[in-house]
This record gives sequence, C-alpha cells and structure tokens, in this order.
Amino acid sequence: MATPRILIISPNWIGDAVMAQPLLQRLRAAHPDWPIDVLAPPAVAPVWRQAAEVADVLQTPFRHGALQLRERWRYARLLKARGYAAAYVLPNTIKYALIPWLAGIRRRVGYKGEHRYGLINVMHHDDVPPRPMVPFYAALANAPDAPLAPAPRPTLSVTPEQVTAACAKAGIAPDRPLVVFAPGAEFGNAKRWPPGHFARLAEAIVAQMPHAQVALLGGPKDRPVCDEVMAGVAGTPAAAAAVHNIAGKTSLGEAVALIGHAAAIVSNDSGLLHVASSLDRPVVAIYGPTDPDHAPPFSTVAAALSLRLDCSPCRQRECPLGHHDCMRKLEPTLVWRTLQPMLPLE
Repeated sequence: MATPRILIISPNWIGDAVMAQPLLQRLRAAHPDWPIDVLAPPAVAPVWRQAAEVADVLQTPFRHGALQLRERWRYARLLKARGYAAAYVLPNTIKYALIPWLAGIRRRVGYKGEHRYGLINVMHHDDVPPRPMVPFYAALANAPDAPLAPAPRPTLSVTPEQVTAACAKAGIAPDRPLVVFAPGAEFGNAKRWPPGHFARLAEAIVAQMPHAQVALLGGPKDRPVCDEVMAGVAGTPAAAAAVHNIAGKTSLGEAVALIGHAAAIVSNDSGLLHVASSLDRPVVAIYGPTDPDHAPPFSTVAAALSLRLDCSPCRQRECPLGHHDCMRKLEPTLVWRTLQPMLPLE
C-alpha cells in the first residue's frame, strides 16, 4: 500500500506562506513518514522550495480571482492520483476548498472562511480578536477544540550554492557585509517607510561601515520606490556607490538567498520581512498602518518599530487622513539606533 501524502494549499501572499510553515513542522512531527506537498501560486512557490518539510511544490494553474470550475475539476483529477490522505486549505475562499473536495480527499481541514460547510469537513473557527498569523495557521494541525499551544518559529534555509549564485547575479561582493532594504509593500503605499528615510539610513550605514553594501530588494512593482531611494543617495558619492538597486532584477528564490546572506535587513511589513525572519537574520521591521503584534518578526535578533499613533493601525492601503504620520514621523535616526547594534561594525 502506498504511503499516504498530505496536501497543503498555500496562501497567496509570500508573508502568509512563510507564517504558515510552522503548520508543516507540526504535521511532520505527527506523520514523519508522510510526504507533504504544497500547492502554491507561481509567485509564492519559491518560498516553499526552501522549506525542509516539503516533498513537492505544485504550482497552481489558475488565474487570480477566477473560479475556472472546469479547470479546477481537471486539476483535482490529477491530485486524486497522488493519494492524499488529508488536505489543509489555508486560503479562506470557496474556490480553493473546491479542489480537495473534487479530488476526493477524505480529510479536508481549514477555517470556515466563505461558509465552506461540506467542502471543509474538519472546520476550525478563528478567535475574536484574531490570533497572530503563525499560531492561526499552526492550530490547523490539531483538532478544532484542542487547547492552544505555542507555535514553533517559521524556519526556511538557503544553501551556500544558492547564495553564491545570487550574489553573482546581483553584483554583490560575497566577502563584504550586506544590509538588505525592502522598501516596497504589495499591500499599498501606506505600509511604505518614505524612500528619503531609507536613503538617510543607507548614508548612516556607509558612513559607519565604508566596506558595507546595501541591496534594495523587491519585485518589479517595487522598482519605482527603490529608484527614489537611489535618487535620495545620489548626492552622497560613497553611499551611491554602495547601494545596489536590484528590485525586479532577481527572482524570488535569488532574493531569498541574498536575504539569507545578509548581516541584517530593514523592511516594511512585507513578505520579505517574514522571509528574513524565517532565515533568522537580524531584522528591523517598520510598522505604520498595520499591527506589529499580529505579524511580528521572529528572528533571534529582531526589533519591531511602530509609533503606535492614535490613528493606527488603520489597516488601509492609503493614509485615510492624508498625512502618513505613522511612517513619516518614524525618523531614520531611530531606525539607525536600533539597527546599529545588530551590525558587525568591526
């Protein structure tokens, strides 16, 4: 008889995928011989390839937001042949819950989400107020009525070969200290620390560590804000030479490898922040319109900075009051004082 397999249907966001990895740690402990496969969107799949618990990463062939019922039925037939004993449906939508139901997977675990009665037959219910994301996902490994237990820390890894290849692709000297900035945020402009603040921080780093390199990471959509950071350091020749704008020039897998090599990372509340945390890199996380207690960094050395203004967390894509004080008033000097002890200044 074939060994049963477990299917994880991944969240659609990089940060959420990282914060779901402790669920796999719990499932591996409970079923050490069962292969765990992850079905993930192409934009998220590279993250799962860095998780030790994952046997196969399967990429979803579906268009974002589309039901595509016929395509889901066809894909479910392929999944049925792989012999899954259980599926864990992490997105809260009906369309993802349809897949394991159509595939005939007998145990289908997830949160109620969009009233998915029948499609999910081991149904969990979130607390009010909601739990932080890591224990939220990790709880799915236990029975719905099980007592809450501390969740393990998200853990990914990169190999030296991946680091070497990524540094060569990005033009980063592997023997010089690297500080990574993640100035973008897919959610919206409100989550972005001002580019000028990132520029002032880069100048402070290079003034203290002339041999350091600063890499601006992100996807193609983050390129314009990273260009603004570059414009901000243009008047300081030493900083301009040390800062590398590689947003949109590396794959997600290469970005993960560069983060794994970094001495530290400074990031908005974004997917790359949680990647850095899962690689246990020193992290300075900057929060404005979002709640640092809901999705905090988990690195051994980490700081979550928030002014905790009366108007935050508003959880809006754009500042509803028009002033963006939660980010604008978080001064570069404060971030530098927090980052400096994390860096190898010798």
